[in-house]
Amino acid sequence: MDLHDKEILPGEILPVVIIGNGPSGICLSYLLSGYTPYLSPEASHPNPLLHSKLGEQPHLSLLEQDLEYLCEGLEGRSSNPVAVLFDSLLLPDSDFGLDHASPLAWRYEPERATPHLVLGKGPPGGAWHAMEGSMLTLSLANWMELPGLKLKDWMREKRRNVRNDRATPAEIASYYQHYVSQMSLGQSFACGTTVTAVTRQPGNQEGLPPCWRVTGLQRREGEELGDGSCVSEEVPFSLLSHSVVLATGTHDIPARLGVEGESLPFVCHSFWELEAAISRGELDQSSDPVLVVGAGLTAADAVLAAHHLNTPVYHAFRRSVTDPGLIFNQLPKLLYPEYHKVHQMMTQQQHRPAQNQAQNHQHHSPLSSSTSSPSPPSPSSTSSSSSSYPGYLSFPRHRVAAFRPDRKCVLESDSGQRTVVQVSMALVLIGAHPNLSFLPDNGRPLGANPDEPITCRRNPIEVDPFTNEVVSADGPGLYAMGPLVGENFVRFLKGGALAIASDLAKRQREESEGGGRGGRGGGDLTTDRLTTDRWVDRRATRQTETEICVLD
Repeated sequence: MDLHDKEILPGEILPVVIIGNGPSGICLSYLLSGYTPYLSPEASHPNPLLHSKLGEQPHLSLLEQDLEYLCEGLEGRSSNPVAVLFDSLLLPDSDFGLDHASPLAWRYEPERATPHLVLGKGPPGGAWHAMEGSMLTLSLANWMELPGLKLKDWMREKRRNVRNDRATPAEIASYYQHYVSQMSLGQSFACGTTVTAVTRQPGNQEGLPPCWRVTGLQRREGEELGDGSCVSEEVPFSLLSHSVVLATGTHDIPARLGVEGESLPFVCHSFWELEAAISRGELDQSSDPVLVVGAGLTAADAVLAAHHLNTPVYHAFRRSVTDPGLIFNQLPKLLYPEYHKVHQMMTQQQHRPAQNQAQNHQHHSPLSSSTSSPSPPSPSSTSSSSSSYPGYLSFPRHRVAAFRPDRKCVLESDSGQRTVVQVSMALVLIGAHPNLSFLPDNGRPLGANPDEPITCRRNPIEVDPFTNEVVSADGPGLYAMGPLVGENFVRFLKGGALAIASDLAKRQREESEGGGRGGRGGGDLTTDRLTTDRWVDRRATRQTETEICVLD
């Protein structure tokens, strides 16, 4: 929907603007549209302590309860306590492969709805639409679903024979787009929008309270040409909002190694470039090896894709295969057999520089330095009877030192020993950075380490764990969720939506009990001062904690 169709009056302050229309933004829109979770009277939860707590005030919705109290004692695969809580309520004991029914009952209560606007560059579903066409399957389908619409049921309607619990990226993207339509959320979505700035606006003498200004461009189809095509145009927009939610994800800008030769044509930074090479018939079992750099799930997908074609693979990564931080050591083996297979490959077929040097001490590569080991055996030479995974060779605790124009790559171990490998192409799949160019200094001041770029794993945006409000924002009412705060899996990013919706509902209750006329939506200055005081108190607490850490 075009923004000019939403009848937003000049100077009007919207309650909430959500930047990003992927699963994070969609789930939050669902909760803000009046869909409210309660404990079902006849339901039970396998965790008796949590069930007991929920039963203390069964007449209250989950949005009205004390989330911090409910989170106490829960453990899960996320460091975000509300994410663990909401996941355990939506998918009880799913980590054990069990399919318990959720104890939550969802009621549509339009009187609870908070007016909001969801901005996104493309159709609802966000980055999932960029993944369409993938031949690989992803996580368990029920882990990808959003509240109120079972993904398995939707998939069965789309294809007659569902042989497993997996779904392709194309199906996931279609599901999210259908979800917005099915739940009648479309009126709150403005697609084709690019946000260019988010700034804090001070109050003025005309009675406008402090708020956030969101500016950007919306792509619209213009007049139709004679050949039937349309000319698109970008129309600027400017919105005022009491609260802004950052839900942009982190897939916009591929991370780079920053080494010599990384811009050479054979060095790629996207899994989809591998798929394109495969579709063009450029890779087969006679090709030089593909070098995959990275130890995340996308790198694993690349290993599996190349291995499926019998194309030899070199796999280099910085961590040890036994490192607890390695994602493969955190995934249930039974639920992720294909990634467990990659981990086995990484473990069982490692490059042994000392051994290779003893066997080939007179055959140093001409590119090797005095500290180098000789070139390793081609992965295709590992197809002996002792090899479980022919055509694959891993390089744990190695980094790329340089790429050369002749398609040779220099790998360096932790001990400084270098190995040169000849490749057909190199895939650098070490994560991505979010595009936060609309924030000052690309959002760095908001990170746990303000001196580093925002990344999902190493430096997420620092938020209050029970409200998801950004700790170091320029004012109250700025929230972040999803990969921006370290949540990579859809099953856990839904907790951020619950935390934000709960905090917004709490503020609305406080404002209405305080006698504000129209609440924050009406621009009540007393309420805004109350909110500002809460934010100042939180920042002061954070500053004191930082000083204590420094003193210690």
